[in-house]
Amino acid sequence: MQNPDKQDNVRDFASLEQLVVLSNMESINALLIRQGLPQGERLVQLNSAAITQMKSLVGSSLKKRLR
Repeated sequence: MQNPDKQDNVRDFASLEQLVVLSNMESINALLIRQGLPQGERLVQLNSAAITQMKSLVGSSLKKRLR
């Protein structure tokens, strides 16, 4: 996050890309909970998905700015 020392809601200081990924992670987590996956397994899958999504979103944003 851009301001990790802030005590307010993290969403108030997150970038657009971070907000998109956070929303997606909440949805994926709910799905994984319904599937009965334990917390540790969910964390591994969510972390992997978040990294993939952030790389994609940031890469896409960078390409648009370079054009």
